[in-house]
Amino acid sequence: MSIAAPLDAATVPAANPMAPVRLWLWCVAGLVFLMVVVGGATRLTESGLSITEWRVVTGVLPPLSHAAWLSEFEKYKQIPQYSQMFPNMSLGEFQFIYFWEWGHRLLGRIIGLAFALPLAAFWIAGRVKGALRWKLLGLLALGALQGAVGWWMVSSGLSQRTEVAPERLAVHLLLASITFVALIAVAMGLKRSTPEAHAAQLRAGAGFLLLLVFVQVGLGALVAGSRAGLSYNTWPLMDGALVPPLEHMSDLEPGWRNVFENIAAVQFQHRMGAYAVLAFALWHAWRAWRVAAQSSAARRAFTLVGLVVAQAAIGIATLLSVNDQIPLGWGLAHQGFAMVVLAMAAVHWRKLAIRA
Repeated sequence: MSIAAPLDAATVPAANPMAPVRLWLWCVAGLVFLMVVVGGATRLTESGLSITEWRVVTGVLPPLSHAAWLSEFEKYKQIPQYSQMFPNMSLGEFQFIYFWEWGHRLLGRIIGLAFALPLAAFWIAGRVKGALRWKLLGLLALGALQGAVGWWMVSSGLSQRTEVAPERLAVHLLLASITFVALIAVAMGLKRSTPEAHAAQLRAGAGFLLLLVFVQVGLGALVAGSRAGLSYNTWPLMDGALVPPLEHMSDLEPGWRNVFENIAAVQFQHRMGAYAVLAFALWHAWRAWRVAAQSSAARRAFTLVGLVVAQAAIGIATLLSVNDQIPLGWGLAHQGFAMVVLAMAAVHWRKLAIRA
């Protein structure tokens, strides 16, 4: 029987001192993912306008007495959404939508603390140095900006409209998506990695695919914000045609409003965006197979194609399942899986971005 010689210290891989920081960033990214899904539920349940004030500190607690609940309900009754959409709403129904919005805002506060407190601890411990400091401070600023943009979005639905402005919803979701991708990119940058073969030939394509997914997320937010998913519930045709009549997509004045609020236009844009993402993902996968068959990059590219196809299928199923309202389960699956596609596109691009 032979006894293995003890490992020499020089042969033992040194632990990466940034591993705890990387794990923390991945956890925060997971919370942002959850925030997006909860935000989708808030929108689908028409809960987003139930809290008509932005109270950073006192808003942590929900109403704690019957009188407090009646006061909040009276504030909600003053906005157009109540009088035009839910004039017969009971206090119990109001409490249901209030708790969705309150939970969404509370999760935002939790994410802020989950980022700021460990950041301070890592900073004091000396684990955050150099350029990483500026990256993490930038992420902290993005989080603070997201809170302000969230209220800017909500405020658009409190006086003249029965919903938030679609373009503001798109900004809100895109900013969350940018934060999500930035967290992933910074976390991946803290792991020791070597450049992948043929990365230079695939890097630009991966970056463009990530950009297309961002655009598609924004177009989806416009569909959600304008409630365009409640109309044209057939596929692949819209109102019996692949391309709806131009007059149906250009009847709002001024003309720029059609891009953000015209129901036919925004749904058509979202459909065309999906086809563009799928077509480019297929081309990129073919390109990856041609230049680096059997490589990790090629496998990721084909995985992306599969995820895009799955997301398209979920979107079609969601559209076809509409009956007066979008089913909560399908709607959340569509929004959540969009973040999965975005995460995979970000991971793929970040790995190819590593240089020697």
